[in-house]
Amino acid sequence: MPTVLIADDEPTARSFLREILQEHGYEVVEAESLAAARKHVDQEEADIVLLDLQFPEGNGFDLLEHAARQAPGLPIIVVTGNGDIETAVEAMQAGAIDFVEKPIKLPRLLKALSKADNLVRMRRELALLRRLQRDHEEWIVGETPAMRRIADVVGRAAASNASVLISGESGTGKDVVAHVLHERSPRCKRLMVAINCAGSTDDLFESELFGHEAGSFTGAVKRKEGLMQIADGGTLFLDEISSMRPETQAKILRAIEDRSIRRVGGTTDIKLDIRVISASNRDLPAMIKDGGFREDLYYRLNVVPIHMPPLRERREDVPAFAGAFIRKFNQEQGRSVQGCTPRALEAMQAYDWPGNIREVKNVIEHALLFCDGDTIDIGHLPAEMQG
Repeated sequence: MPTVLIADDEPTARSFLREILQEHGYEVVEAESLAAARKHVDQEEADIVLLDLQFPEGNGFDLLEHAARQAPGLPIIVVTGNGDIETAVEAMQAGAIDFVEKPIKLPRLLKALSKADNLVRMRRELALLRRLQRDHEEWIVGETPAMRRIADVVGRAAASNASVLISGESGTGKDVVAHVLHERSPRCKRLMVAINCAGSTDDLFESELFGHEAGSFTGAVKRKEGLMQIADGGTLFLDEISSMRPETQAKILRAIEDRSIRRVGGTTDIKLDIRVISASNRDLPAMIKDGGFREDLYYRLNVVPIHMPPLRERREDVPAFAGAFIRKFNQEQGRSVQGCTPRALEAMQAYDWPGNIREVKNVIEHALLFCDGDTIDIGHLPAEMQG
């Protein structure tokens, strides 16, 4: 749920609103002054602001103006005196999305919050789409035959609903390939929800995955949608699938087969339409033999297998990755580095890259810190590459 900032100088009013918001599942932060509210906004600690207009040191219009400059798009709901419609209209012209009159009526408050929730969700989806676009830009096929074959499989698999299992060492770009599969699929206008299954050892993991009903365990004060339900209509990316504990594997298998889930503590099945992409840096067939992974789940996930080779097996692609990351950091840091010297490229291609593509990114970022000119030379590389 979004975090709501209650900006009001009256402790009683803040306490009243805090209890209501927490009862309905919202996280809450409070500000007793305009200065404190500005600080919360500047530090991006709130998704929604519930703003009283009257403060001893000024009025809430100051915060509306500040938010318009520092956090454009932040949904602000103003609280006005009973019947003060003229002020409410003025506040909405200044950037507020809605207003609630005092004394506050719960249905009216929840309606305004629902409107703000929708705006927050839209902003998050847009941010995710932008991030996916950046990931797409880092998708480099390279020149090796193995990568050209992978590019062909990605293109064919993206257009389908088939489950894809991406294997390979850590840092080989499995998550980037997952994002590309989603971006190029008919589901690209809906969310891709990524779940790190390494968290499956946590007792709350299944609540995050499937959701829960109010009262299903201590602290479950409100019904919560799970990540699988949030992914409905889009793509579910199960990263580090090998880390999932056996009982959760069984529930995931059932959800995929039945195309439905049941919230923790719930009694009703919820139908879902999701495409599943998973990734693993471990040998799943070996884990199946050792009893660490379910064979039936493996075959459900492995309809289209994609194996990402380590960078040491495709050294010809190192210059392409180096160039891509130089362009990335040039843009982020306002630099104009043109490339690498032949000596630097030779050293990088001779290196084994145990951290794979992720390590190339770190090395280029390191090199740019020490490069004062427009070309990365061998002396700008980490010591282990200069031998």
